[in-house]
Amino acid sequence: MNSVTAPDFSVKLARTDSDLLAAQRLRYEVFVEELGGIGAMVDHDLRLERDRFDPFFDHLLLRDETRDLVVGVYRVMRQDQARAAGQFYSADEYDLAPLMSSGRSLLELGRSCLHRTYRGGMALHHLWAGLAGYIAEHQIDILFGVASFHGTDARALAQPLGMLHHRHLAPKDMRVRARAEGFQQMDMVAEQALDRRAAMLAIPPLIKAYLRLGGVVGEGAFIDRSFNTTDVCLILDTARMNAEQANRYRGLRG
Repeated sequence: MNSVTAPDFSVKLARTDSDLLAAQRLRYEVFVEELGGIGAMVDHDLRLERDRFDPFFDHLLLRDETRDLVVGVYRVMRQDQARAAGQFYSADEYDLAPLMSSGRSLLELGRSCLHRTYRGGMALHHLWAGLAGYIAEHQIDILFGVASFHGTDARALAQPLGMLHHRHLAPKDMRVRARAEGFQQMDMVAEQALDRRAAMLAIPPLIKAYLRLGGVVGEGAFIDRSFNTTDVCLILDTARMNAEQANRYRGLRG
């Protein structure tokens, strides 16, 4: 960050309309301006990225108190909120039956983003620490949600998608599957032909963070043309979480 004053981070849930607008404004900067996404409820005049699910989610906000600015967002949905909404958001892209039938407490994560000047530092760790507190408070067993690669040319993503499929595929009891209308095979490269270094360099930091915690992916990617992304469904069983990495994300000493 090009700032003389180091950021003073805080994480809280959105409580007011202005909190939610700040989250939607940051999402517009990232998902619309940077990534070229569109959507039925995107407001270009007010520069807001929003959808019909927003009223049903909780919205975690990372704020830089030194600048009085929302610089990070995570929206999260518990099962009771999904029932009120009629479904989980990612059910449009993935068949969630293995998770829904597990009998375990679920939390869907989505719309995670950071202001561009806060990437690569401690901001993501602070946001994850806030998320860890939410998970503990609500006694969540399984986290899941779609995470994105920029662009819809799956061939250009063959190495990272292949790495995820061959090395990080979910066990069958949690293996959700991309829906047919957007389904993209991930094993376009045979395991023995993987270039591990190139693949890891191409995997976005958020996905790498899930993998370090012990996260796995569902079967198949989903091509989301409205958001100009190729999505994978990440799943994290808190009982199988990598303890050392989990402590780091909670802001503790491992």
